[in-house]
Amino acid sequence: MANGKSILSSLRSELDLSDYRKLHWEGTFEDYLNIVIDRPDVTRTAYQRLYDMIQSHGTEEVYENKDRIVRYKFFTEFAARMGDSVYGIDRSLMQLVNTFKSAAQGYGTERRVLLLHGPVGSSKSTIARLLKRGLEEYSRSDAGMLFTYSWKMADGSFQKCPMHEEPLHLVPAELRAAVVKDLNESRKNVAHEIVIRGDMCPFCRTMFNERMAKYNGDWHRVMEDVKAFRLLLSEQDRVGIGTFQPKDEKNQDSTELTGDINYRKIAEYGSDSDPRAFNFDGELNIANRGLVEFIEVLKLDVAFLYDLLGASQEHKIKPKKFAQTDIDEVILGHTNEPEYKRLQNNEFMEALRDRTVKIDVPYVTRLREEIKIYEKDFNPQRVRGKHIAPHTIEIAAMWAVLTRLSPPKHASLSLLQKLKLYNGKTLPGFTEDNVIELKREAAAEGMHGISPRYIQDKISNALVAHPDEDNLNPFMVIKELEDGLRHHSLITDEETLRHYRELIAVVKEEYEDIVKNEVQRAIAADEEALSRLCSNYIDNVKAYTQREKVRNRYTGAHDDPDERLMRSVEEKIDIPESRKDDFRREIMNYIGALAIDGKKFDYKTNERLQKALELKLFEDQKDTIKLTSLVSNVVDKATQEKIEVVKSRLIRNYGYNESSATDVLNFVASIFARGQTKK
Repeated sequence: MANGKSILSSLRSELDLSDYRKLHWEGTFEDYLNIVIDRPDVTRTAYQRLYDMIQSHGTEEVYENKDRIVRYKFFTEFAARMGDSVYGIDRSLMQLVNTFKSAAQGYGTERRVLLLHGPVGSSKSTIARLLKRGLEEYSRSDAGMLFTYSWKMADGSFQKCPMHEEPLHLVPAELRAAVVKDLNESRKNVAHEIVIRGDMCPFCRTMFNERMAKYNGDWHRVMEDVKAFRLLLSEQDRVGIGTFQPKDEKNQDSTELTGDINYRKIAEYGSDSDPRAFNFDGELNIANRGLVEFIEVLKLDVAFLYDLLGASQEHKIKPKKFAQTDIDEVILGHTNEPEYKRLQNNEFMEALRDRTVKIDVPYVTRLREEIKIYEKDFNPQRVRGKHIAPHTIEIAAMWAVLTRLSPPKHASLSLLQKLKLYNGKTLPGFTEDNVIELKREAAAEGMHGISPRYIQDKISNALVAHPDEDNLNPFMVIKELEDGLRHHSLITDEETLRHYRELIAVVKEEYEDIVKNEVQRAIAADEEALSRLCSNYIDNVKAYTQREKVRNRYTGAHDDPDERLMRSVEEKIDIPESRKDDFRREIMNYIGALAIDGKKFDYKTNERLQKALELKLFEDQKDTIKLTSLVSNVVDKATQEKIEVVKSRLIRNYGYNESSATDVLNFVASIFARGQTKK
């Protein structure tokens, strides 16, 4: 049996002290120069390090509507590990990473404020959070290591650089060209050229000048008072990762960005302009070498925005009573549409607009990606003791995506059909070029509509609102979605409310079609009967296309092809009379192509034919099962046995449990009792 001592002993055996020593390396300035020669990438800028961090997780290429999309695994695999996966916005993420790449190569975007712009709940904060977590982890790896330095004080202790600067800043300006030349000639890795950018912060400049005076200008002796050490970025420790959240305008103070006077030390150092009596701990100070996130950046007071201008364009900040101080950090802000419109309409903010790179982060408009957002939280591992019936998440996600789509200009195309096209489904008369055109004519699509947070909240409500039920079904969630609309804080007009309710009716109808189809397929899931029907159909199609007779398996006579049988199958998938010959030749060509490759025809390999056969078999068998008798609660034993078989197929093949399968059968039975049939 485990006890405290054995647990501690086990932990002790698993601790790797070599890793700790590597992460907490310390050495002389000379030792650091040797590291730079061997690993020039330790001197990278913040943008270079951020871009390399994203690339280190790998990429994959996908094609979407004929466009090549680079998908960064950082936002999928790493994000999944952090529990923060981002789905369905690959284009926006590619634009963001391309901006990082441009900044890393010094093409100008490193002098801009990066602004993630989009509706509430579109994952802007998630992206920022992932970048911060990624930088933290990367700084602990060999590929992402970076260093800073500290000063030896009179009492033997060491005082760290408050802005954890690059140690090469210690090289005097007049020596930098020669030092950089020697380092670049000696470096073993040619990926990154070594460049010394910026100068020491006011505190380190004071430390440096004091020692230069003490040692009569002997720089080498000054370096003996310097200790280089490895820097680990950490938001919690306020090292290289900063986050600024605006407060109300009366309580905003620019010292939160650039630091403030330490009044307790003024008496010790005699002046409030002595850098030793100043705390260089503003968000822009501590984020040096890494990234600073500005939450709702455009809600900042104007004075703060002016600080951002210098920080972005000049890479300098102005602490109170000190000269401009160099910084090297990624400035990332995010904002919603109302604040961004206010910025556009404010003529006094022209300078900030000019220094801003806006990256739109829209809502997801592809159904399968939206489903992933909710499956991350609502899955069997997270939801215990309650079965989530098939299509529950799908229907909620479908409604959310429909609210974000712009009505198509094609008169023959419904909003639901547009959703299916976006989701990769093919529709008669529409090609990939049509999908590209649909997206082009709705450029603002995804920048409005229902937030994923609303869907998550209502699914959560539905889970707890029915404690006696062992499953959660789509109708429970739809009810929560509809009931919550009247109190939705972001729906401000009756027209939008009416539109969203109409879309709920659309998804209800779509759900009816989905479950009718599933029950039909479950009823028609008799493999032998399907094979017999398929064989009979193919024999007749072959005879028809080759103008032959069909041998009657019962009488042995040769009859004309059974036109009624063939049409009864084809009509199930809406093959018109005028297209029947084309469809039949298509089937025979398909079978012939398989034969050439030495493959045997199987109806399951042709989705349209399989669907037609299943619907035909369902039509033939539904009366023998008497599904509608479920509604009257008068079910004979033979019918009950057949219904149990159908129920077991729903459970086995479609993911239902006992109660949800019963609910679906009752629901579909009520539809047929009303005389509704599959379209």
